[in-house]
Amino acid sequence: MSSLRSYKEIAPSLGSDVYIDDSAVIVGDVSIGKDSSVWPQVAARGDVNHISIGERTNIQDGSVLHVTHKNVINPNGFPLVIGNEVTIGHLVMLHGCTIKDRVLVGMSSTILDGAIIESDVYIGAGSLVPPGKVLESGFLYLGSPVKKARPLTDKEHAFLKTSADNYVNNKNDYINHVKSIN
Repeated sequence: MSSLRSYKEIAPSLGSDVYIDDSAVIVGDVSIGKDSSVWPQVAARGDVNHISIGERTNIQDGSVLHVTHKNVINPNGFPLVIGNEVTIGHLVMLHGCTIKDRVLVGMSSTILDGAIIESDVYIGAGSLVPPGKVLESGFLYLGSPVKKARPLTDKEHAFLKTSADNYVNNKNDYINHVKSIN
């Protein structure tokens, strides 16, 4: 079975030069921007709302991406919107949140419904961002629940783009060099 699956006649849409590992599962109303990558064992389920992943963004191994349905209390539900040049670490859970540009989400973190992560943010490994929480641009956040730790350094700001560059290069290597062995 393909890693790309339609749901209720809505199929995922991909920009150019996107890499999706064969073991990832992308279902329904999911759009993925140019030069982005989705790594092994990722599940992205755009069934009851949509998922949008920007350009030059990487979703690393074992991450789960989902949404919240539209309902009487919340007519728009909570889609999942991920911006450009975002690094989503291994085993991250994203549910109905908004992540703007140049964000690094550390391994095993969870970001819940209605949370908004502004551009240029680091979220430390194992952090929990509660529903509706807004993380201000330019800071490192840590903990469960997450708390503002300190402003980002110039080096950390620069690394946000470097991380995106590294994953674009890595996915290009995978596109060109990884072959299934049957």
